[in-house]
Amino acid sequence: MSDLPKNWEYGKLSQAAHVVRGITFPAGEKRNDLAHGYVCCLRTTNVQQRLEWDDVYYVPTSYVKRDEQLVREGDVLMSMANSYELVGKVARAINVPQPAAFGAFLAAVRPTHAIDGGYLYHFLRSSNVQSKLREGSSQTTNIANISVGKLSELTVPLAPWNEQKRIADKLDTVLSRVDAVNTRLARVAPILKRFRQSVLAAATSGRLTVDWRNDSHPDVGDIPLNWKRTTLRHCITSMTGGASPSVEHYAPAGVLALNKGDIKLYGRLAEKQDQKRVPKEFAELHGTKLVQKGDLLVTLRDLSNKADFLGLIAQFMGTEVALPTQGMYALSVADNTLPKFLMYFSNSPIYREVMKREKVGATQVHLRNDQFLDIPLALPPVKEQAEIVRRVETLFAFADRLEARLQAAQTATERLTPALLAKAFRGELVPQDPNDEPASELLRRLEQEAPSTSTRRGRKSAV
Repeated sequence: MSDLPKNWEYGKLSQAAHVVRGITFPAGEKRNDLAHGYVCCLRTTNVQQRLEWDDVYYVPTSYVKRDEQLVREGDVLMSMANSYELVGKVARAINVPQPAAFGAFLAAVRPTHAIDGGYLYHFLRSSNVQSKLREGSSQTTNIANISVGKLSELTVPLAPWNEQKRIADKLDTVLSRVDAVNTRLARVAPILKRFRQSVLAAATSGRLTVDWRNDSHPDVGDIPLNWKRTTLRHCITSMTGGASPSVEHYAPAGVLALNKGDIKLYGRLAEKQDQKRVPKEFAELHGTKLVQKGDLLVTLRDLSNKADFLGLIAQFMGTEVALPTQGMYALSVADNTLPKFLMYFSNSPIYREVMKREKVGATQVHLRNDQFLDIPLALPPVKEQAEIVRRVETLFAFADRLEARLQAAQTATERLTPALLAKAFRGELVPQDPNDEPASELLRRLEQEAPSTSTRRGRKSAV
């Protein structure tokens, strides 16, 4: 017994659509601007959530052999050759702005009279179909390929024509709202980032605690009167470099080994499932380098050339001792400096600018010890440092709560689209109308039209 609603039918994609492969041409024939005798050509990077027309190239029209190789309004463009994660990705051609062909890594899935174009598009983008397309693809080292033959055999649940329209219209309406929500949510993370940076800028300039200071310490100039201009050299009493274990020194059990890439923004140390370890005997040979809960760490080597993590300071809060490795240093601070104040200072905008300016190297940037120790800062009295840390942590906790709510909302909205699509193609999104013509009649008429349709295909392009 069919699991489809009444008047629905299963069909093959070959009954519902024609699949047209794109054009081939030598790489040297493409150009970035339109010229006489050239036509726009879409490629896989143009297939995003929608078709993107901002970054296209142009090829001689002579490579368009048939008019069916030109994009038509309502076509569903599919990535037929791409990475495994992206193969099968689809976008619908709506309001096509100019005549356009499409490259050989794309195909146009062109609806027949049996299926509404919007219904076809939403079906092909559903999670179940996308998984089937990826799983059925053939793979080379870096590329997955979908064959036209396998795609044509894809089973399609066909609703009556009128119901297809209702489903497509409903999905267009609801999913556009979901997209709008996602767009708004995506704006929040940058706002939170700017908020944290503003907090740190205020913290390291004295603005954050201006109401805390009393009239006995009036602000004069660009920093408070009782703050001292100094360098990290006068805040740090020692720097102990990490050990340099080779590959054979790592083991599944033993002492936790900290890597330079473990230090993240705002004093966080990465929590990894596959955290590296070294044997206890190796760690004991480097006993003076071991750190314990509360110790400060800095990374003076970055894994990239952007310096995003260069010079970041974190406080190790693990419950076991750990061994920093090459590129990391354990820091001891003077009595005039609170560890957490130094940690937050290393994330401040003024400090990050120094890192980008002073970095050394091209691919994996680093900072020399003397460069690090000579970084200037405005140092508040210890009592005010404690108040700054308290206020920063209060404001950051507020931002963290907002971020957690944001992530929960994003997770919920990410689940909405696949859930709505699945519901639509089970026949549960819109009510059925018993007066709708059954889908079986659509398929019957299509079979009758097939001979005459095949004789009309394959005309030479008039571009």
